[in-house]
This record gives sequence, C-alpha cells and structure tokens, in this order.
Amino acid sequence: MRLAILGGISLSAAMQSAHALDIKLGHVLAPDHSWHMAAEGFAKEVKQKTDGRVNFQIFPAAQLGNEKTVLEGLRIGSVGAAIMGTTALQSVDPRFGIVELPYSWSNANQAYKAYDGELGNALAKIAEQKGLILLGWWELGFRHYTNNKHPVKTIEDLKGLKTRVTPDKMRIETFKELGANPVPLAFGELYSALQQGLFDAQENPLSIIYTSSFYEVQKYLSMTGHVWGPANLILSKSVWNRISDKDKKIINDAAIEWGRHQRKAMSDGEASLIENLKAKGMEVNEVNKEGFMQAVNPVWERQASIYGEDLMKILVKYRESK
Repeated sequence: MRLAILGGISLSAAMQSAHALDIKLGHVLAPDHSWHMAAEGFAKEVKQKTDGRVNFQIFPAAQLGNEKTVLEGLRIGSVGAAIMGTTALQSVDPRFGIVELPYSWSNANQAYKAYDGELGNALAKIAEQKGLILLGWWELGFRHYTNNKHPVKTIEDLKGLKTRVTPDKMRIETFKELGANPVPLAFGELYSALQQGLFDAQENPLSIIYTSSFYEVQKYLSMTGHVWGPANLILSKSVWNRISDKDKKIINDAAIEWGRHQRKAMSDGEASLIENLKAKGMEVNEVNKEGFMQAVNPVWERQASIYGEDLMKILVKYRESK
C-alpha cells in the first residue's frame, strides 16, 4: 500500500510537471526598477496559486531583446509575456498613440481612473484584435527633461537642444512644438549616446533617470511632467489561449494586484528619487507648465483624427474630471 501511495504521488508530480507552462516574461528596465520587483511578485503569486501549472520566468534589462523585437515575438507567439510602455504598441495600431498626448493628466490619480476604466478597456479591445492580451495597467510615471547645457524653466530654454526622444511621431512632434531638436533613438543606446555627447538632452520618468544612471551623464533635471506614461503587463494571445479559465482568472487578478503595488512603489519613491538625484549631483528645477501646455495645443489638433472621436471623447471625459 505504501509503495502504491508513493507511486501515486510520483505520478501526480510527473503529470503536474508535464502540464506546467513556462512563460518567459521580458522587459527592458534594470532589475532594481519597480517593474522588475512587481513582476517577480506577480510570478511568485501565480506559480503558488496555480500549484505550479503556470510559471513566469522574468528577464530584465532587454535580455529577450528590445521592445520592438519583443513586441514582434508576442504577436507571433515566440515570446510569451512582457512589460512595456504602452506607447510601444503604436507600431501595432496608431491609436495607442493617444497615451502620448502631452499634458493629458494633471496628476496620476486622474490617469489611473482613465486606464482602469473606459479608456483602458477600449485600448485592451484593440490590442486583443492584434493578438495581445493587456492584463493590467502599470506605469512609468510622469516624464521629465534632463540636459547638459542649462536649466530649462520655459520653452525658450529648449531652443535648439538636441534631444533624444522615443521613436514615435507624437513625441517628435511634441518637442518640435516646444522648440527643441528631437531625434529618435532606441533606449538601449541612450546612455552611451549621452556619454559621448551625441545628444544634449533626453526625457524619461524619474525612476528610469535614476536606475539607468543618467545622472552620470546629465547635469540638469527640469520637472516638465509633459507625459504620464502607462505601461502594460502583456501576454501573447496564442499563449493566453493555452491557459485554463481558472488559471486565467488567477493571472488576471495577480496582474491587477501587482500593478497596484508597482504604482504605489512609483508614487512612494518620487520624493526620494529627487533627493537621490540631487545627491548624485543633478540640479533640479520646476518649470512654467502653462507655457508648455499652450505650445503643444497644435499636437492635440493634428492627432485627434488618428485616434478617432470615440477614444478622444473618453480621454477628454476623464481629463476634465476631478
């Protein structure tokens, strides 16, 4: 009887192992960024609650490739999962560019309501039609401006500064309207380009400025807050379809919960990040945001037709809410 029981246990373990689904989850940020720490918590919870049936393996710092490569892999199923800024999805459908409209949100809570509500649901439906499952809305936070020339307090201070921007039309148009000289460059090449003096400036959230050590190659940090960047935990639809309904619910619930943890880590860390960047030698200043907001109005006017009336109505509704 004892041998039969042991044999049954061994068979059960073997069956569980045989049906385990290992999913590689990649992102481009450093292991000390809140994305990575939340991803590890998410993976641990999913593995525990699915009794090992679903096992997410986390690969930070672009180990699975840059966002373009990973996104292509997600669509064809060669990459299982990823965390990436939502702006990267513009190559899949230009309507995702709506997340880049400058000065959409006056604070993070406004953005949370929109992406946890109708705006996020509408974008998730578009993504699913393209073979992507958006499991949760995480964040990158507000983007700010750094440079090596002088403090930027008004848009006049941006004139002529060669600025690295993400390779998308919206960001390029925004900084042209602000008077800078925007040039797209992949994130993985940014530190080296700044170090070599190929660019005067760049723009990113505080967490990335710090964890990517940009303070070593940039002197001035200006709190422009020009874009609040959402991010997504994404699964390939082909991988999602291999998961049972029971385990899908566990994964979805965990993605939302760890998204809340990631957001809290971002908001809790803002003040300390500023102090840490100052301690590393950066000079930090506020800016005249009214002047920046007025300057980018033409961007809104030109882009509205791309995103469509329905999406724009949803965004404006949340933007005008308190």
